[in-house]
Amino acid sequence: MTEAVYPTDADKLAVAAEQARIGLEEGGIPIGAALFDAEEHLLGAGRNRRVQHDDASVHGETDAFRAAGRQRSYRDTTMATTLSPCWYCSGLVRQFGIGRVIVGDDVNFRGGQDWIAEHGTHVAIVNDPDLITMMGGFIAANPALWNEDIGED
Repeated sequence: MTEAVYPTDADKLAVAAEQARIGLEEGGIPIGAALFDAEEHLLGAGRNRRVQHDDASVHGETDAFRAAGRQRSYRDTTMATTLSPCWYCSGLVRQFGIGRVIVGDDVNFRGGQDWIAEHGTHVAIVNDPDLITMMGGFIAANPALWNEDIGED
């Protein structure tokens, strides 16, 4: 049995998008992420579970990172995320030297993507219409929860 390969940005982002949809169905914030190795195999996928786990540290990117387990190096990995990474998740990308980040939506929120790009991470912006609609609808319907997630009063 061969391991699945996710050769395109769209393939990688689809894994993250599925995680976002699952999170929304669970009553959480619809942000998903997935980490891939240099051979385009999935290392780990996750979603924002701060509501589900009552834990403010469980963002989509951190959940995917944890699911991937320990890696010797992250320089040749790609993180696909449905939403521009917040400063917390941008710090994770920078701390571990994740080489590439695919951003599904930077219309509804723009986090630290420019900062990580300035420090050597290749950032690819997709701005997928379905992801923009899903996140925009969530923010409109849940402004207090969204502001809590991004650390706004």
